[in-house]
Amino acid sequence: MDNDAEMRGGHDAKVREIVGREGRYREEAYRFVLLAVESTLSEIAEVRHISGGELCEGLRKLAIARFGPMAKEVLNYWGVRSTGDFGAIVFHLVDARLLLKTDDDRIEDFLGVYDFDEAFERDYYRS
Repeated sequence: MDNDAEMRGGHDAKVREIVGREGRYREEAYRFVLLAVESTLSEIAEVRHISGGELCEGLRKLAIARFGPMAKEVLNYWGVRSTGDFGAIVFHLVDARLLLKTDDDRIEDFLGVYDFDEAFERDYYRS
């Protein structure tokens, strides 16, 4: 098995542990946030930490790219109904040591970044 496969296997086990412990979000939501972190980092010119707001925007873009007009429904099915839910997922991943945070990062950075109805329905056709 290659290192990437081993790492993914370790991530999957930790994600399953989080889901078992927390129970609010489906596994897919955690995997999607991890994928969005990678995607968001790949879109910026320099290697650096991304803010909660930047990640929320990256999550919005990726959800629209992946799921189109069904993005909000898919996220809702996973238990994600607001940017605050993204923040909770991120901090669960931080607690599991799957993501890093700085001393300045706070869960409040994710609250009210955008309204899901606007971001995934009304604004979908503007993206």
